[in-house]
This record gives sequence, C-alpha cells and structure tokens, in this order.
Amino acid sequence: MSEIQQIAQAVLSGEPGEVAGLAVPESYRGITVHADEVDMFEGLESRDKDPRKSLHLDDVPTPELGPGEALVAVMASAINYNTVWTSIFEPIPTFKFLQRYGRLSPLAKRHDLPYHVVGSDLSGVVLRTGAGVHSWKPGDEVVAHCLNVELESSDGHNDTMLDSEQRIWGFETNFGGLAEIALVKANQLMPKPAHLTWEEAASPGLVNSTAYRQLVSRNGADMKQGDVVLIWGASGGLGSYATQFALNGGAIPVCVVSSPEKAEICRKMGAELVIDRNAEGYKFWKNEHEQDPKEWQRFGAKIRELTGGEDPDIVFEHPGRETFGASVYAARKGGTIVTCASTSGYLHQFDNRYLWMNLKRIIGSHFANYRESWEANRLIAKGLIHPTLSKAYPLAETGQAALDVHRNAHQGKVGVLCLAPEEGLGVRDHEMRAKHIAAINTFRGV
Repeated sequence: MSEIQQIAQAVLSGEPGEVAGLAVPESYRGITVHADEVDMFEGLESRDKDPRKSLHLDDVPTPELGPGEALVAVMASAINYNTVWTSIFEPIPTFKFLQRYGRLSPLAKRHDLPYHVVGSDLSGVVLRTGAGVHSWKPGDEVVAHCLNVELESSDGHNDTMLDSEQRIWGFETNFGGLAEIALVKANQLMPKPAHLTWEEAASPGLVNSTAYRQLVSRNGADMKQGDVVLIWGASGGLGSYATQFALNGGAIPVCVVSSPEKAEICRKMGAELVIDRNAEGYKFWKNEHEQDPKEWQRFGAKIRELTGGEDPDIVFEHPGRETFGASVYAARKGGTIVTCASTSGYLHQFDNRYLWMNLKRIIGSHFANYRESWEANRLIAKGLIHPTLSKAYPLAETGQAALDVHRNAHQGKVGVLCLAPEEGLGVRDHEMRAKHIAAINTFRGV
C-alpha cells in the first residue's frame, strides 16, 4: 500500500489522528496547468476554450513545509470560476501571479514553478504543521478558506483583504486544493462541519465566504432585516448562498434566474419572488456598444410588481458588463450595488445620472477575510446555511467538471473527490444531518 493510500485509509477508518504517525509522501497527484501550454487556445473565443485540454492530472513533488503552514490530505475539493479562468489562461496566465509571488521571498519562490496545482476549496485532514502553528494538529478535520496573506504591511491589519500581499490560494498561489495533498497557511484552516460529507463540506468555501462579505458584512452591503435584495444568478454558486443569507437574515430576495428549473431551485430554498430573465426576454444591450434603457425600465417595473412597489435596497452583482447598467438603474434611491466579479465582462457601462442624482453607492467586494470566512463556515456548521452541491466528479475528471462551470451547464457547486473514494463519506454527526437532509440535497441531481 502506498503512503498516500495509507493516509486515506487512516482517515476513512475514522481514526484521522493516525496520520501523525504516517510518512508524508514525496509526491502526490494534483490537477495542473502547464506553463508551456499558455498559448494553446490562441485565436479561440473564450466560450470555445476547453478546460479538458489544459487541466492535467500529474504526479508532483510534495512542497517543503514552511513556518505557519500546514500540509492537508485533501478528501474533496470543488470547482470555482477562478479554476475556469486558470484553465483557459484568462484574463492572464496564472503563471504571472506565481512569478510575482516567487519574487517576494525564498519561501515564496517554491510557488514559481512551470506547473500550477490549482483549486481554491478543500475538505480534509491536517497531515503536518510547520513551526509556529499552535491551534491545529495532525488529524484535525478541516476545510480551508482561500485567502493567503503575509501581513507584514500595516495595510491588512484592519481587514486582511487589504493586505498588500493578499492572494487567492490555488489561483494566485501554487499547491491548491484540486489534489491529494495541499499546502495552506494555518490561518486558512477552519473546522469541518461534522454533519456534512467530505464533498459537501468542501463546496461552500470560496463562494459562501464571498457571498457573506458581499452581502452581510459591514465591509459589503451590511444587509439588514427587511431589505429587498436583487440577486443575479440566484441559483448559481454565489447566488445560491446570497439567497440563503437573505432569507436567513430576514431580507426579501428577488431572485433572477435563466430557466424554470433554476426558478424552482430558488423556490425550494424558500424564495418567493423570482424573475426568469429568459422567459421575460430582457435584452439590456441593443448591440455590442449600446444599452437599452427601456429594458432597464421594464426590468425595474417587474421588480416593483413582485415587491409591491419597492425597489431593491441592495443589488448583488457578479455578472458584470451584461447586467451592470440595469443593476445601477434598478437600485432604490440611496441603495447599494455591491459587485464581486464580472463573469460576462470587466468593462462596465452605466448611466451615472441614476447613480449620482439618486445617491446610490457602488461597493467593490473581493472574497473575505478570515473572520468573515469563519462566521460563514460557522453558519454552515450550525445548519443555518447549507451546501449547494449538485454533482461531484472524481479527480481524474476535473476537466469535465470545469467545463460544466465554464459553459454554465451546472447548478450550485460542482464538487471533486480527491482522496475520498466515493461520495457520502466523512459524516460525524448523523443526528444533525438527519434534521437538515432535505436542505442539504436541494441541488442534488438538478
């Protein structure tokens, strides 16, 4: 039995503490992109680039463990849009991030390699900890939040997202979670929710924390009870958590989706106000260069029809270029548009009259700090917010999983099994799970 198999066996036997006595393998399998392939999709439109061609399952050397770090045996991971960006080498190849990080210090130089092990989510078991780690030990069952910070500058000590050397682990750093072993900083670790399987526990990480900061935190929209919250892509990876946070926090979500099936998912989560934008036929752009304000007005009228005449206090934005003009228009006077991404394009256009004359605010929000991520994970652990996992692939089929997300052929989150040999493993609190099983399975098979 190989060293990695012995580690998996110890975890699966229900005795994860035994990993402390096992050898750490010299290498492990991980999903990589290669620096010599960054031009492989040259000349293709983004939609035609196929992650199955660029994502490889390679045997890679186990990195040296540094101070304040941990090696984690990864039982499961998940796909985020940043893995899609990495796989299609947009907006730039991630090797540029690794090169920049590598110039920071001799320890950071480990990350600057001709291959990039990707992935920004994981659930698993701590294998080893480096010097100076006191709160975690081998055998601890954990999930990881994906903020990598140095905190040597004063900038990050009020909010670590403002650290001058803030990076997203597995995207702007190497040794990510789509692998059998991952390297993280100890201040990325959080307790694994005991009532969830490995794949369920891995799936909320990045998107759950991102949605929490964007919508709930005072660093984002600071949502309060009774707020009308317009949520784009409300059944997707980010939107499904925003919908849950709105409902859990006493707000009123208005869920924008693109099909009857996605509308039904929102209703299963408890949302009552749903707009199927394809059924309504909204076309916010007349052509590539000109938007249609009459469509903004029609969209705003639909929102008021559903809410009894109220405009959104908060617009939860992430599609970007396609929807941003409509979002600025739709927000109420004094309302907030909070944006964390631009999956349909980075160059936003909007009519500034609707912003400045109506005293609206645009807030940029990016991932979450450790405290925000901890709070978001705590809500998962308490069964107040639930995973939105719809499907899980084996590690060898990560390319297909990324393609699903790239083509929006998925709902919620798509998981990846790493050392876990099958789905359904890792549950420790069966009684709590039984109370929430319907909510946990809301997205399953959709």
